[in-house]
Amino acid sequence: MTAPLDDVRVIEIDNWMAAPSAAAILADLGADVIKVEPLRGDPMRRTGRPPKVDPPLKGHDFQFDVDNRGKRSIAVALDTDAGADLVRRLCADANVFLCNLLPQRQQKFGLDPARLHAVNPTLVHATLTGYGSQGPHAWRPGYDVTAFFGRSGLYDAMREGEDGLVSQARPAQGDHTTGLAIVSGILASLRLAERTGEGQVFETSLYESAVWTQASDYAVTAVDGAKVRKRSRSQQIVPTANRYPCGDGKWVVFNMPNEADWTRFATAIGLEELLEDERLQTLKQRFDNMPEIVERIDQALSLRGRDEWGAIFDEHKLIWGPVLSLDEVVADEQAEAIGLFPTIEHPEFGSYRTVRAPIRIEGVEVGPKGPSPDVGQHTAAILAEAGLSAEEIAALADAGAIGV
Repeated sequence: MTAPLDDVRVIEIDNWMAAPSAAAILADLGADVIKVEPLRGDPMRRTGRPPKVDPPLKGHDFQFDVDNRGKRSIAVALDTDAGADLVRRLCADANVFLCNLLPQRQQKFGLDPARLHAVNPTLVHATLTGYGSQGPHAWRPGYDVTAFFGRSGLYDAMREGEDGLVSQARPAQGDHTTGLAIVSGILASLRLAERTGEGQVFETSLYESAVWTQASDYAVTAVDGAKVRKRSRSQQIVPTANRYPCGDGKWVVFNMPNEADWTRFATAIGLEELLEDERLQTLKQRFDNMPEIVERIDQALSLRGRDEWGAIFDEHKLIWGPVLSLDEVVADEQAEAIGLFPTIEHPEFGSYRTVRAPIRIEGVEVGPKGPSPDVGQHTAAILAEAGLSAEEIAALADAGAIGV
């Protein structure tokens, strides 16, 4: 079966999660992805949440695995002339170079676009930064919690009311969202390189990816410059676009912003008396009395558990969703139906479930091609493919330029 990118080779020099997640998706799509790591490995290794499992799965790094599955690893000391030269040599036969090195570090190691295009004129050179490569803060390192959630306004916009606490994002939410932006930019750049025969330079950042996720807000704020009001549950514009707890402590969320939805909603939850209340006949009246309405809805929903209410909501054709916990999602019948958690076979740790990227192509197997590699697991093989002899490889290892 032909994979979309089975004729594409990617050289990546990156760490942590954002850029590696993009390279993992390219590997899922069939690309030969060579991960260039420092001799001690990507610092993301062994820093994730350890799973509560027994042998043989105990000890495997599942968080690193999800962003590095299906790749090959070569360990190279970039701060040696021989190491940097090896990477340029690998780029000569590649289609894509992906890195999260700041431009000054790219130049230091001879991996900037001009240098690599001199080696490979049709190469796609892709860079991820925290804030962009221009501007007063281009030098600043960025992580998803700082550049994606913090500086972009996302953390502030998600406060519960104006003085609400800043919430805590779950690991790599911004990284993986940005990873999708990186993939789309690389695919567009590959297409352009194919059409023009010329190398391309692509760049994105955590900061601008986060702003794009809030484009609906910024479409207005960029024009009027006004602050956005952070609304608590009792300050929502309509009660039918809000979130509520059920009797078992589990939550549901609704998104029915139209005037016509009010009658259907109130009837479904057994609050027909609200429809007769003279104080609640118009949208503005309901807005003015929102604290009381939310309290009444909370009381009504407290009479049943979430799943029992779900059947009633569906019967009345309400637009709603359960607020699932992570452990509920991995057991969700809908996730099972669309293959959201495929299985990886590992030669040492056996079989385990992982997370599929949100891409499906009919008739094409898109998904993990295997587990993540050990540090430098493929160094010797990759360098042999590049034409180095066993003696040359051994000499580079002895000199500390590579790890095997």
